Amino acid sequence: MTEIAPEIISTIDVWQGDAYDLAEKLQENSVDLIITSPPYWGLRTYGMEHNEEILAEWKNSNPEPHETPSYEWYKEHGGILGMEPIPEWFIHHLVEIFDRLRPSLKPGGNIWVNLGDTYFARWSSIRMNGRQGMGDNPRMRRKTPMGGYRQEKQLLLIPARFAIAMQEAKWILRNDVIWNKPNVPPRPEKDRLRLSHEHFFHFVKKPTEGRPKYYYDVEETESGSRDVVTTNVKSGSDGHSATFPEALIKPRILSSCPPGGLVLDPFCGTGRSLTVSKQNGRNSIGFEVTEHFTEAAKKRADSCNQSSYLF
Repeated sequence: MTEIAPEIISTIDVWQGDAYDLAEKLQENSVDLIITSPPYWGLRTYGMEHNEEILAEWKNSNPEPHETPSYEWYKEHGGILGMEPIPEWFIHHLVEIFDRLRPSLKPGGNIWVNLGDTYFARWSSIRMNGRQGMGDNPRMRRKTPMGGYRQEKQLLLIPARFAIAMQEAKWILRNDVIWNKPNVPPRPEKDRLRLSHEHFFHFVKKPTEGRPKYYYDVEETESGSRDVVTTNVKSGSDGHSATFPEALIKPRILSSCPPGGLVLDPFCGTGRSLTVSKQNGRNSIGFEVTEHFTEAAKKRADSCNQSSYLF
């Protein structure tokens, strides 16, 4: 078990902006651990404005319309991450963002990415703030192009497709942790089982030669060190319904970031990963694109920074 030195007093910092842009502001080889849960594809807008005509704009402006636009083009034309017209764009954009973060990650650093899956529907229900198909939050309908594996009622396997795309981008996949969620709410569907798990992928950098070497303290993982962990879903805060449970992320932080190291959450929401990092002797930086959640994360960070955590 790792012992934290008494003199370590960690800090939290929250930056507002798109992770793609803020990645370049990070010092090279400064981050020990990236841990995050990006927006899932096709579920909600987080109250942000999205250009619903972006697919048509791309096709009209590009001589190769079947190619995927860069994330820079996408966001400059009013797109927001997670609202891509097709999941292929979303996966490509996520990998782009992690490639932008690559220089800031130390050679022995770690990445943990939590992703859930989505069922395809030609006419999908998009929540402005809440989860898809749940609660009384306002929603909109949008038509999603069918074709290939995009078929009605199809489980899209977005986490698996993302993991493979990361491998092709020369990241090394070390673990696919299954997060078992025993308290998922009931669903109206009667022709399939409830989705009660999500994936938590562990990546490390591919070295220029030899085998990957990275910080990892297996004694800080859950009892038994198995790749299936059971943790209840926790209610969100400040209007965010997808908050990390502390029991899920604490073992990832303790095992994958050394005491006094730097944790980055590029999609930090209300900042749960940041405060858990501080409470366990790690420094942290969070990126958040929405003003509302940035303010909530800053308020949480200020409260935590004013506390004295001496170990």
